[in-house]
Amino acid sequence: MDLATNIENLPLVGEAYADKLTKLGIGTIDDLIHHIPFRYNDYRIITPIKQLQPNEAFTIHGTLNSMTNIFSKNGKRMQIGEIEDESGKIQAMWFNQPYLLSAMKPQKKYAFSGKVSFFNKKKVLFAPEHELLEGVDSTLHTGRLVPIYPETRGVSSKWLRSRINFVLKNMDSELDEFLPVDTITDNQLLQFREALHTSHFPDSLDQVENARIRLAFDELLITHLKSMMRKREWERQEISHMLKLENNMIKRFIENLPFDLTTAQENSINELFIDLAKNSPMNRLLEGDVGSGKTVVAAAGSFAAFANGYQSVIMAPTQILAEQHFITLNKLFEPFNARIALVTGTTKTEVIGKTDIFIGTHALIQKQIKFEKVAFIVIDEQHRFGVEQRKLLTEKSEKRKKVPHVLTMTATPIPRTIALTMYGDLSLSVLNESPKGRQKITTWVVPKEKRKGAYSWIQKQIDTEHSQVFIVCPLIDESDSETMKDVKAAKAEYEKLQKIFPKLKLGLLHGKQKAKEKSEILNQFKDGTIDILVSTPVVEVGIDIPNATIMMIEAAERFGLAQLHQLRGRVGRGEKKSYCLLFTDSENEKIQERLHAMTHTHSGFELAELDLQMRGPGDIFGTKQHGIPNLKIATWSDTELIKKTKEVAEEAIVDTEKFRKLYERIGEKEIAVN
Repeated sequence: MDLATNIENLPLVGEAYADKLTKLGIGTIDDLIHHIPFRYNDYRIITPIKQLQPNEAFTIHGTLNSMTNIFSKNGKRMQIGEIEDESGKIQAMWFNQPYLLSAMKPQKKYAFSGKVSFFNKKKVLFAPEHELLEGVDSTLHTGRLVPIYPETRGVSSKWLRSRINFVLKNMDSELDEFLPVDTITDNQLLQFREALHTSHFPDSLDQVENARIRLAFDELLITHLKSMMRKREWERQEISHMLKLENNMIKRFIENLPFDLTTAQENSINELFIDLAKNSPMNRLLEGDVGSGKTVVAAAGSFAAFANGYQSVIMAPTQILAEQHFITLNKLFEPFNARIALVTGTTKTEVIGKTDIFIGTHALIQKQIKFEKVAFIVIDEQHRFGVEQRKLLTEKSEKRKKVPHVLTMTATPIPRTIALTMYGDLSLSVLNESPKGRQKITTWVVPKEKRKGAYSWIQKQIDTEHSQVFIVCPLIDESDSETMKDVKAAKAEYEKLQKIFPKLKLGLLHGKQKAKEKSEILNQFKDGTIDILVSTPVVEVGIDIPNATIMMIEAAERFGLAQLHQLRGRVGRGEKKSYCLLFTDSENEKIQERLHAMTHTHSGFELAELDLQMRGPGDIFGTKQHGIPNLKIATWSDTELIKKTKEVAEEAIVDTEKFRKLYERIGEKEIAVN
């Protein structure tokens, strides 16, 4: 058994616990010991019973005199224990834990840790942590700094504590140092073994930060190194089709565009064409703010392939976005008579015919389509596809194990330090300008007392300006969760708004609807049949309704600023003045400050950086649907550590012998040997 062993094989885990642990991102023993506490209960002070004070953390060492099971007046089963030390006696109480009667033995000495409460005007210990003192050298759950971990249903901190302690004690030989001595010295790092032990079971809180820094260093270093290895592996592959790019070709495409390019678009297209002219396959990320015009850059690459007699494939995560690309590229390629096919789940393969540009969803992978001469692949909103999906698309387009050029795109504005770490295997192009004529959207934060007035204003805008409105809710259905019960849900809001706007036509759009139903609703919205579209964040990308001028977002505090910015980008696409209304019932000062940043900041990149500073890295991208990987120990805001670890990774990719143990650590034994 080693650190790479499946967690199911660890004693006292088994299949049932292994399934629960996957929800915490724990699949191996190594994942378990890197599941770091988020706080510690300080139970170090051992207090006589007589001196216990309410609401203060305590540990007592006492004898369990008795243990009984009783029922309260409302029928709850209670376990009552009497504990005694030299200074006095006190009762401990638990609810619905009848197993304690057989687990805890009277006349034995125990350690109890927790807080004192009052019950029937008497001091009691309510549900204290406890463990037997007889025959043990040290305690794990009491009398120390006790680690508290991220938990899931059926997996408590106490259980995690015991399994992690078992691994640290019984697999010590697996915790050998894997970084070179000078790397540790130069960066003032703890030894790996010491960092793990200290992070889980510190003697003082002062030790915790040094342990976290070492483990965060490892996490970022391995992230950088794996990216560099992927980049090196990609660059070693042969290109499937060489493209000859001439200046008049680029000029011909640009001159036929129905609009002027921004400087950022021109730069990105130039970077793209430089890559396409090389004899090694391109692997580039195009990161563009909302409405910055990423599609035309993808179209330019497709044109380069088309002009050379080869095919392109553009893959989008949703049918809505694929259809939008299909419409846009048909307009852009109309002067060139390019054959463009839309491939979705409902497309019949036999009707596709000869094609220059394939545009579609994951159906591009699933359907029996022959990609005979693919030279260029575009993967849009790339973080919404798994690594395997992207790999399958590339492999399907291979020619004798040669690969095409690949451009991946995202509209999620990612702070540069994060982008260069997460996507270190990709070259980076950034679109940070709006096309000429694109208007700034007036944004207001609307408190609950102004809700009625906002509805009246929306009605007036529809009546006088013939505007159309998006109303976005965080949930599809109302939640039973206590913490979510007041959060607006699209279905319930749709029914409520029909009464508020009885003379208007409303539509409902959400992710659980079938593709055909979504298309019908969007077509009705596009042709003006629907006045107000009530939706979940499914409208975030790929919907272009020039007449939609109002974006109203419910429970705006539940979204990251970057996601709010993307939702706001669904309006302001026509000539009419456009607005974004951020509704919130929260009066929290920090939430108000964060939302008000939307009223004066119009750059998605600036908003993403601001969210990084204000809310921390875990919330930058809003909901989990963005699929941006979260670091377990390090934080994206630690730019200095990101920089240091990148420098070490650059050294490691060159001097593999010096970093042999690091390569072995990440399972690259062949590289380590070579």
